[in-house]
Amino acid sequence: MSRPAASAEAREQRINQLLDAAISLWLQHPGRVPSVAEVADRAALAKGTVYLYFKCKEDLLLAAHERHVAAFFDALIARASRRKRMDFDDMMRLTREHIVGVTAFLPLATLVAGLMHKGVSPEASQAFDRRIAERLTTAGELLCNHFALPGAAGGVRLLMHSYALILGLWQLVGCEQPICTSADVSAMMLPDYPSELDAALRALWRGTFDQELSHA
Repeated sequence: MSRPAASAEAREQRINQLLDAAISLWLQHPGRVPSVAEVADRAALAKGTVYLYFKCKEDLLLAAHERHVAAFFDALIARASRRKRMDFDDMMRLTREHIVGVTAFLPLATLVAGLMHKGVSPEASQAFDRRIAERLTTAGELLCNHFALPGAAGGVRLLMHSYALILGLWQLVGCEQPICTSADVSAMMLPDYPSELDAALRALWRGTFDQELSHA
């Protein structure tokens, strides 16, 4: 019989084993969600161990996605907590390191968006929403120390708009099977997704601050 890990450190280690295994399997076969048995086998743990921490295979992938998102927010909050003034280049560096540069981040985010209302348990979905909202609010508040934003709500909106742009542009032109396949349209874009993303995010942030300044 599987038992929960005795310490918080051991519990975290087991969970990370399972999340690493789930991501590895999914990247090998992105057309389907790996089963609980497959994940347990890849992690060299008993199948029952998975159910100590996750109700279903979809919850596993949601947790893997949350780990990605948490890493980005942890890095952003750590940087924004420093006195040294942040600028847009700091945000792009964090975006490249923790979102664009993480192989599974954007494809997994796309998959999870479809699973949130189909497969993911309500408990896991609600807990995910709550924790992400907390991180968003903290980050939004801290960004006000560095940028001309109208309070935490303005910071949250800018981060949400930025994420929508990052994910949407990736789905449009950056992924292996992009939505946009028109050669004429592609010829008008910058030569690669990172370059196009940089330009698009700069325009979004510049427009946001210009709008705020005009309303001041």
